[in-house]
Amino acid sequence: MIGLLGGTGAVGRTAAHRIAAYGLGPLRVGGRDLSRATAVAAALPGPAHAVRVDLNDPAELAAFCSGCRVVVNCAGPTYQVLDTVARAAFAAGADYVDIGGELAAKDALSSRDADRGSRIAVFSAGVMPGLSGLLPRLLADGRRLRRLDVYVGGAAVFTPLSAVDALLTRGPKFGVPMAAWREGRIAPNTLAPLHGVRLPGFPVPVHAWPYLTTEAQTLAVDTGADEVRSYNVFVSNRLPDALASVWAEVADTDPAALARRADAVTRASRLDRADFGAFYVMLFTARPHPGAPPGPTRVLLTAVDSYALSGVVTALATRAVLTGSVPEGVHLAAEALDPDATAAALHDDPLVDQLTVL
Repeated sequence: MIGLLGGTGAVGRTAAHRIAAYGLGPLRVGGRDLSRATAVAAALPGPAHAVRVDLNDPAELAAFCSGCRVVVNCAGPTYQVLDTVARAAFAAGADYVDIGGELAAKDALSSRDADRGSRIAVFSAGVMPGLSGLLPRLLADGRRLRRLDVYVGGAAVFTPLSAVDALLTRGPKFGVPMAAWREGRIAPNTLAPLHGVRLPGFPVPVHAWPYLTTEAQTLAVDTGADEVRSYNVFVSNRLPDALASVWAEVADTDPAALARRADAVTRASRLDRADFGAFYVMLFTARPHPGAPPGPTRVLLTAVDSYALSGVVTALATRAVLTGSVPEGVHLAAEALDPDATAAALHDDPLVDQLTVL
């Protein structure tokens, strides 16, 4: 049995469909609205049933996890869930996959060695973080790079919950703005925003804001790249301005205070999509050292719906756990999944418009 929480959302519906289509096992689709969860389960191409569950209710959550081989969490918000569902899954003897979590959840769960046993947990099994730290590894396979550039973004609508999660992505566990990675360390205040630039794969000129995520820092260490530059890409200045405005007015990182201002972020994202249409692009470019072995220098992925694409990644992570491709322990998806196998599966997925490795 595979238990999937948050099965009625955009991410969860796609993850449920792919897990069923991969034939990984019967699904237990969980959601707070039983009728919606039942509709999702009925539409799946495999055995599935629906269960009403509120992950904030310990008894309901424990009952949901009971009897599962893997528990998959597509519910949010990340800042509230953290490792709550992972601990319930471990207590039930199940492995765990989460679209979110990031370092905060991973570190929280890793500190609970007595509860972990020989179980597996994979956090950040989505697009960003997730694919944004996994696909660039295709460019560094067997060779050191002089420079690696990461560009991720487009025009996608933020939900209220995802807006709050975005507003909370500041501080040492998330990244450093305007920084690059150079020669083994963070180089602060070394990059400037790029305005109105044309980048491969992006259908319109874009604005790229430097943000050296902790995922990009780990990528730099793991690949041995001399320099890594990581950018969040926007189609206008609306979203950067909205985020900066909220950060300036809300001094702390209290989710409740940020939630009261999240509408500014969601409104900016809706205006961007209205003006530019929906699209999402992941572009990674590499500059190898002179004399390095030959290999690809660009990975480009394009899609329409970043939420649905995250659901595909979550399903692929679930398959990797079930097939023994992920060792026991607590991991982030970008470090635990196989880049080649993931890219091959994404290349054939109908939600991916284009995936090229050149």
